[in-house]
Amino acid sequence: MTEPAPTPTRKRILTGDRPTGPLHIGHYAGSLKNRVRLQTEYDTFILIADVQAMTDNFENPQKVRDNVLEVALDYLAVGLDPQHSTFVVQSMVPEIAELTVFFLNLVTVSHLRQNPTVKTEIAQKGYGESVPAGFFVYPVSQAADITAFGASLVPVGEDQLPMIEQTREIVRRFNNLYAPVLVEPKALVPEGTVARLPGIDGQAKMSKSLGNAVYLGDSADELARKVRAMYTDPGHLRVEDPGQVEGNTVFAYLDAFDPDTQQVAELKAHYQRGGLGDVKVKKYLLEVLEAELGPIRERRLELAKDMDEVERIVKAGTAKGRDVAAQTMDAARKAMRLDYF
Repeated sequence: MTEPAPTPTRKRILTGDRPTGPLHIGHYAGSLKNRVRLQTEYDTFILIADVQAMTDNFENPQKVRDNVLEVALDYLAVGLDPQHSTFVVQSMVPEIAELTVFFLNLVTVSHLRQNPTVKTEIAQKGYGESVPAGFFVYPVSQAADITAFGASLVPVGEDQLPMIEQTREIVRRFNNLYAPVLVEPKALVPEGTVARLPGIDGQAKMSKSLGNAVYLGDSADELARKVRAMYTDPGHLRVEDPGQVEGNTVFAYLDAFDPDTQQVAELKAHYQRGGLGDVKVKKYLLEVLEAELGPIRERRLELAKDMDEVERIVKAGTAKGRDVAAQTMDAARKAMRLDYF
């Protein structure tokens, strides 16, 4: 009888990020703060997804390489603790690639095309029919990521639920065809997280390529410059004019970062009836952001003095991750009758 892959004593969660640049406050509000909160409750694995980053950065691998430790530095700076969270470099765990190959037999091209997340991202990148195969099948690779580490829970936003459902379908098919050795994960949609922060220019997406992101490592001067440049209400030309808070980046950031919800509500009401200028609201936002980001910036600067230690943490976490993935792969090979010798 085929034995299932070993399961952790605590429920295991898997999250991750593509190392295409330093992490910004959108990552922080949408995911990182929640990871810090969950890391003592769950056996936490965090994947530095360099293989996935290569699907649309294959012509610039140095960019991906340069950001692996930068992302790890951001993790440590926000409070992710190597005693509770295991950082794993995706490409250094070949078992994930092996599992991906086997999973590709369990999903159809038409099913991948119907995945809402894939459709949206292909449209955003303007690939059309020229979409690279590696990018097209990355949901299968993502399923292998989750399954290789035996994660039972995956913290995601609402927009990522189709990805998790596809993983569940693949795992069910594998377990039904071969043997019930793989963990079928569930989505964990945390309460109180921000689905997506707009860029400082008001665009829906915050990213390095658009030049509209506030990074965790930004200096105090850089943070102040970006806050001053934030998109507000273009029709709010004079202080006495009524202003719009919907679509106003400053108020979106206050909603995300100011714990004083009553104060934010009062500012919104004042802005909407007129008599509150953008300069004053931005000054208040800067104080809120500096209170949140200042300590992170200082920790990051201190940690960056010893990048050898950051590398050691990532190397140790990756070794642990590979051990876990190897156990999963051994169980999968036995289930598929591929354990020849």
